Amino acid sequence: MSETINPQAKDLEFRPPDDFVKNANINDSDVYKKANEDFEAFWEEQAEEIEWFEKWNNVLEWEPPHAKWFVGGKLNASYNCLDANVRKNGDKIAIIWEGENGEIRKYTYKELLVETSRFANVLKELGVKKGDIVTIYLPMIPEIVIAMLACARIGAPHSVVFAAFSGESLCTRISDAESDLVITCDGYYRRGKIVEQKKKVDCGLDSCSAVQKVVVVKHLDNDINMRAGRDIWWHDLMEASGPVCEPEAMNSEDMLFLMYTSGTTGKPKGIVHTTGGYMVGTHITAKWIFDLKDDDIYWCTADCGWITGHSYIVYGPLSNGATIVMYEGAPDYPEKDRFWDIVEKHKATILYTAPTAIRSFMKWGDTWPAKHDLSTLRLLGSVGEPINPGAWIWYHENIGKGRCPIVDTWWQTETGMVLISPLPGITTSKPGSATLPFPGIKAAVLDDNGNEMPPGEDGLLAITRPWPSMVRTIHGNEKRFIETYWEKWDKNTYFAGDGAKLDDDGYFHISGRVDDVIQVAGHRIGTAEVESILVSYPSVAEAGVVGKSDEIKGEVIYAYVILKSGISGDDKLKKELIEHVSSNIGPFARPKRIIFSDELPKTRSGKIMRRVLKAIANGKDTGDVTTLQDPEVVDELKKKTLEEE
Repeated sequence: MSETINPQAKDLEFRPPDDFVKNANINDSDVYKKANEDFEAFWEEQAEEIEWFEKWNNVLEWEPPHAKWFVGGKLNASYNCLDANVRKNGDKIAIIWEGENGEIRKYTYKELLVETSRFANVLKELGVKKGDIVTIYLPMIPEIVIAMLACARIGAPHSVVFAAFSGESLCTRISDAESDLVITCDGYYRRGKIVEQKKKVDCGLDSCSAVQKVVVVKHLDNDINMRAGRDIWWHDLMEASGPVCEPEAMNSEDMLFLMYTSGTTGKPKGIVHTTGGYMVGTHITAKWIFDLKDDDIYWCTADCGWITGHSYIVYGPLSNGATIVMYEGAPDYPEKDRFWDIVEKHKATILYTAPTAIRSFMKWGDTWPAKHDLSTLRLLGSVGEPINPGAWIWYHENIGKGRCPIVDTWWQTETGMVLISPLPGITTSKPGSATLPFPGIKAAVLDDNGNEMPPGEDGLLAITRPWPSMVRTIHGNEKRFIETYWEKWDKNTYFAGDGAKLDDDGYFHISGRVDDVIQVAGHRIGTAEVESILVSYPSVAEAGVVGKSDEIKGEVIYAYVILKSGISGDDKLKKELIEHVSSNIGPFARPKRIIFSDELPKTRSGKIMRRVLKAIANGKDTGDVTTLQDPEVVDELKKKTLEEE
């Protein structure tokens, strides 16, 4: 579908319009040379852009693979997002929120500071101290931003859990973080239906005895159970709380938040991000990549439950004093033009969304955006996965009307900030390419032995120089941190887990994951996590899970399942297994296909060859299978896969 728009899209180049270049925050390409000549001096200069209570002694202490940035500096993330902007213009709108049912709420910076300070005082009254990890399990409502900034204000790291995760997944993350306070809500809307959020919390906490308090936002006023002594209404606490809370002076290397991300083993990884370097990185990338101006209305359509929401809804844009749009619901409710209605209604000037969404818009047709005045848009962005050239072109022509630069951004939960992206006032864009590393960032495409690949040759993406917002460790598992990111080549070189190649202009073309992580609609889902859930079902003996390419979602989940002796697979059992995964992880992890088999492709040592399963699911050549325990299983699985299509 997508590539029929322009088969040669990948060969096209787009220069930013002259008037955009003239007024861009950054329009001098010498910035790249200057940053590479002395990257520490470059980052020190950028650090002056945010406010510090005490300046740093050292810009960088690098003992591979451990970095400390702006050592000795003291600051507060909440202060930089709120107080610093209230001094400049407290009456400026900080958040425009729209609920799925059409409700609109707006907060000025002054109002957001008061709400944040009140909730910071609430946290203190509940016994939360500096260093305590607070779990936030909220949908896209303003209270999620208030809760995050309140935690940052008192020095309590937050762990935001995506609202669509199941209660069981919530409990896993609470237990790993050793969190005893959860912030949630009664329910929220999704495509007109109520999601019973508090009920999910209650189910999850049955096995999380450490949780002492649950703060509940009354969002929908749906019927819920409030457990005496544990559950407290947000509004009751806020009414009794004072409007002033002085920000805690945090060391640059103090933890700001935990963010859980899927990996190649069943247990999610708790990525640790600290305060100083993260704030510098997100502040300057938001300012330069999105070319933020004082009158911009900026809309990142991500969820605060993911790193994109942390970096480019909350900390990056708000530290720049931006006006941000937040939307609670689905892009196709009540009609497939909801996004374009929001752009027109709120006069959004910048739109940052995912390739999955763009491909859905393409499928729905050009008539939906054509109904709306999108002339206020001046910059478009893409995030979450590589964007295919056809989707890039459609986005450029139908949403940007051929005049808006597109910033195709590559980064990860672990990187904290965008590392590879066009600078819209400088870079000539190529559909499908994230283009060049951000100034100060050094990246390469390497082979398995660490040798640089020539242009046009596929290799592995590596970051070869420390950057301010880099992951500091995996919470409670330093060994896994080293093994996952720093043992592929050497401890100076970060292994991103993505495939890539360079073109003759040095532009990066990212191909996606090379490890056992499936990217479904921008959500990273570990194959081992899904396999573990499937095997926990009484009927299942073994499971192999892989991703199949999908033109809308990027990938969908195919699960190859061996049932226990005496159990026969039927459509009813398939539905039960799909629901089992959905209820234990979340609806975004629902397998697209369950394929029953008597055996899986395994090595003689018993290891499942997911490479072979992935080739089967995608209808590709399986390569040499002579080393398998039973090579004949490949043809049988190919046949069963075709029958499921």
